[in-house]
Amino acid sequence: MVFAQKMQQLESAVFTQQEALKRDLLSKGIEIFNFSVGTPDLPPPDHVMKVLSEESAKACNYKYAIKDSEELVDAVIGWYRKRFNVSLERDEILGLNGSQDALAHTALGLINPGEVVLIQDPHYPIFFVGPHLSGADIVTMPMLEENNYLIDFNQISNTVAHDAKMMVISYPNNPVTALAPYEFYEELVWFAKKYEIKVIHDNAYCELVYDGKKAGSFLNVPGAKDIGIELNSLSKSYNMPGCRISFALGNREIIKKLATIKSHIDYGIFIPIQKAAIAAITGPDDCIMNTVRTYEKRRDTLVNGFTEIGWPMLKPEATMFVWSKIPDGFLNSEQFVHEMIKQTGVFTVPGSAFGKMGEGYVRFALVDTEEKIKRAIQKVGAWLESRNA
Repeated sequence: MVFAQKMQQLESAVFTQQEALKRDLLSKGIEIFNFSVGTPDLPPPDHVMKVLSEESAKACNYKYAIKDSEELVDAVIGWYRKRFNVSLERDEILGLNGSQDALAHTALGLINPGEVVLIQDPHYPIFFVGPHLSGADIVTMPMLEENNYLIDFNQISNTVAHDAKMMVISYPNNPVTALAPYEFYEELVWFAKKYEIKVIHDNAYCELVYDGKKAGSFLNVPGAKDIGIELNSLSKSYNMPGCRISFALGNREIIKKLATIKSHIDYGIFIPIQKAAIAAITGPDDCIMNTVRTYEKRRDTLVNGFTEIGWPMLKPEATMFVWSKIPDGFLNSEQFVHEMIKQTGVFTVPGSAFGKMGEGYVRFALVDTEEKIKRAIQKVGAWLESRNA
């Protein structure tokens, strides 16, 4: 059979490939340690699950939800005002079936085939896939450890900057875990205005920040709404990934184009999920603090443990991940991860899955208990020691 040429650059996501391998190992009775997919293992807040359960029992809630409810939009307005000191109007908000919904479809309404889209490298895979499926010419912006993984706009040539029509960017960043200061967002807005580039900023990990630090919003910067939108999700902050609910916020023209695309693709967000989202963002914040404390403990256990066995790691500032260079003695990150899975049952993601600049690194997701983390460290330590003997 003949398929679209654009599919030639796409393979099954590494997460899908690893899922099949996990099932195979489990079927053979082999213990696995799952630090690959960033799916929270923590439960949503009790009051959120209670609302979702109650609303799901109402027959009237099973109709199409073609538009976001006014109650939901008002809750989002209050949430962004309280959390980020950002003022939003009703037509600057759009509910999404998860942030990947927007990341996959926004370029369809903003980009013509052959136009340039800028993305980070390393990057979460959908940052590439969405523009690619729209026919964009994708140019990567390297994120370097020596620059704290912040984009250096001075390294983008005038030719590329003038040609660029859209930029997809994210801080706190998955996979490299970096935070961006307010001054970075100021420079981003200045750069995007100068070259008339539309900005899509993914702020999915804004609540998962450690050591007393805080993440802000791209929309805090004056003029940000003139050139872009921000995506924010309840998947990680409130442990609701299966609910598939997030929001696009900011530039009303971009929001309108995205809403038009979605009107041809889906029929909105299941009403009980909208109600649960309202309960989450208008409810108490202690659930977020508990989640952060749990991830912070797991981070410390993993980083300190691996460092003690001779694999030094740096503590991430944010997100639910640890990003680390692979140990010496391996050809590349894919070989390292494959061997580690085979020898220890410990699953992680090779940095190369996130782009060329991710080579030589590996990403751990902090989605298992401290006890499992300790056992995984023991297994990896024994394997590395025997390999180096």
